[in-house]
Amino acid sequence: MCAMSTKKRLSVTLDPTVLHEAMRLTGARSKRETLDKALRELVRAERRRLLAESVGTGIFHTTEAELRRWRRKTYARK
Repeated sequence: MCAMSTKKRLSVTLDPTVLHEAMRLTGARSKRETLDKALRELVRAERRRLLAESVGTGIFHTTEAELRRWRRKTYARK
């Protein structure tokens, strides 16, 4: 993940209906918080997809059981 030391301002045009629905579903209190949650979830989903695609290809050397053990350890720390 690319760590940025500063936040950037961005001006975008969004469908207000979709934005309000996303705010309702996520429980976010602001548009900024909603977009932040959406982008973080997109990154997580894409990482999971890429990992799932690489298992068994020789790019990523592990078994499903090893992945499960790693996940249990990782989430137990939080």
